[in-house]
Amino acid sequence: MATVTLTPDAGEQLEALHNPVHARVLRLLVRLEQWPSVSGAKPLSGELAGRYRLRTGDYRVQFHVQGESVIVEKIGHRDKFYGE
Repeated sequence: MATVTLTPDAGEQLEALHNPVHARVLRLLVRLEQWPSVSGAKPLSGELAGRYRLRTGDYRVQFHVQGESVIVEKIGHRDKFYGE
């Protein structure tokens, strides 16, 4: 079982979400505790190589794995997710 940690930026992004989306993202974070047995995690490429993303509707969660820890770096809407 993995430990899920949010960066300060990801924590702020999570708190800024509307309630229905906030609840869906929280469910993703609970699923991440089962890493590496998490379905739907997609490895990213290019500058983001070594990171993964999970999606729920139009929202994305970007994270990387360090030993037994999953570090969530970014949470946001897909329109602005990869371009920043």
